Amino acid sequence: MIRQLFHVLGREGSGPLKRLLALMAGAAVLQGVAFALLVPLLRTLLAHGSGPAWPWLTALILCSLGYAVVQAACLSRGFTVGSRISRVLHRRLADRALELPVGWFTGTRAAELGRMASQNVIQVMNMPAHLLRPLIGSVLTPVTLILATFLFDRRVALVLLLCAPVLLGVHVWSTRVVRRLDRGRETAIDESADRVLEFAQNQPVLRAFGRTVDGHADLEQALRAESRADRALIVRGVPGLVSFAFAARMVFALLLALQVAWVLDGTLAAPTLIALVVLTGRLVDSVSGAADLGAGLRIACNNLERLNAVLEETPFPQPADPKTPNGTDVEFDRVRFAYPRAPAAAAPPPVLDGVGFRLPERGLTALVGPSGAGKTTVARLLARFWDATAGTVRIGGADVRDIAPERLTATVAIVFQDVYLFDDTIEANVRIGDPGASAEKLGRAAELSGLDRVVAELPDGWATRVGERGTSLSGGQRQRISIARALLKDAPILVLDEATAALDPENETILESAIATLATDKSLLVIAHRLRTVLAADQILVLDGGRITEQGTHGELVDAGGTYADFWRERARAEGWRLAAAR
Repeated sequence: MIRQLFHVLGREGSGPLKRLLALMAGAAVLQGVAFALLVPLLRTLLAHGSGPAWPWLTALILCSLGYAVVQAACLSRGFTVGSRISRVLHRRLADRALELPVGWFTGTRAAELGRMASQNVIQVMNMPAHLLRPLIGSVLTPVTLILATFLFDRRVALVLLLCAPVLLGVHVWSTRVVRRLDRGRETAIDESADRVLEFAQNQPVLRAFGRTVDGHADLEQALRAESRADRALIVRGVPGLVSFAFAARMVFALLLALQVAWVLDGTLAAPTLIALVVLTGRLVDSVSGAADLGAGLRIACNNLERLNAVLEETPFPQPADPKTPNGTDVEFDRVRFAYPRAPAAAAPPPVLDGVGFRLPERGLTALVGPSGAGKTTVARLLARFWDATAGTVRIGGADVRDIAPERLTATVAIVFQDVYLFDDTIEANVRIGDPGASAEKLGRAAELSGLDRVVAELPDGWATRVGERGTSLSGGQRQRISIARALLKDAPILVLDEATAALDPENETILESAIATLATDKSLLVIAHRLRTVLAADQILVLDGGRITEQGTHGELVDAGGTYADFWRERARAEGWRLAAAR
């Protein structure tokens, strides 16, 4: 466990921990020496009276005072080091998060990372003050006592040495059993926690369909699984916890029986027997302390394993010799891509399979196709959220994998259909695109996106807080903030992924006008199903079955009579629906 902790902290956080462990080790040894001094003190006191016992009593007092001083320093430093561990872990997690591909942050992983940064880090930061100190004491104090026992009676020391592997074996077995059960229980707890959160967040849907009483099937199953895991831990785990304490008491009983037998045959003096009984009793208590720490040790190991799993994730490869794009034209050259799955899962089918097309340096390209065809995946590969499984994505002739991350980020801006807003003001959310933008530039982005009308209608204007994830705003208002944020970034390549889906017709018209304006000096890729957006495109790409099946202008593709022509007829028929008055 301590090795895991050092690995998680890295070099920057290991120095203070090493010094703290040295102090704790000194305190544990001093405690063991203090207990060992009880043997000559009691033996001398019982055999010869108080006079000859004073030197031993003085040594015991000095050793106890030294232990108290060092232990106080350990307690104080334990909290200080714990606080430093928290800072180091949060920084290392943040640094690793910046190095991981954006595609790594699925909903489940993002929630898991949030729990790590809160619960797991807090539990690890408590280790120096509340776990390491008693753990080291339960190991080094008994070792010191066993070594000291050789000075008083080698037979007792040899028995202790022979029993130590037995106690260690029982402890390892019991810990392994309970730890395996505990892992299953933690998995069940995580699942039920996710389902409870899902149940709370989706109350509008559940109530709309009358599912408030009958419940949410997934939540009920998760809670039952957690209950089964709890019962398994109690039924199968308690014997493991009891076994170590029972084995330790049996060792004490064996030592007591042997020492009495040695007294009876005259090879051990009665005063020494009393002193050794006190010593071995204290030794067994110290060893039993390790069993009491079992639950804490298991939790700590599981927390460290989770943190290690994230910190050891392979970072996105960075170019050793970054290249500068010569222009902003985009080229997909025989790109193939499949989303990764768990190691044990079957090989996933490719989402894109041999996709090839080119976006000019200026102009508007529309990407259309059925749901699940891979349109959003194209946008993700262009921004290098993932790397292509095969083939190449180029910007200005340079492979996106060879472009420095900060340069690539400044080159591509994306507006996704799913909008995420921070719990801050409208202005703060828009300025994420360019924190140092002037008021004039901010106003221009708001005008192009239609956000200026939203701001004008709100009492607090730009200072309006959007709420957690933007819940205090409508879907269209959130979408306009997202669009304004991308426009404020002013990247030469702009990708709009269903950006008009949540907009009303009036604001959709405003955005279409902005798109036409932007297309004069930017490379625009618009993923859309709206007819007017598609009509205005300089070229249209049809993505179907992971391949570009058609490419051309609107008129050319309609005349071709393929997938796009069917798409056009369906959309035209849907947009031509009208409500007729009853006769």
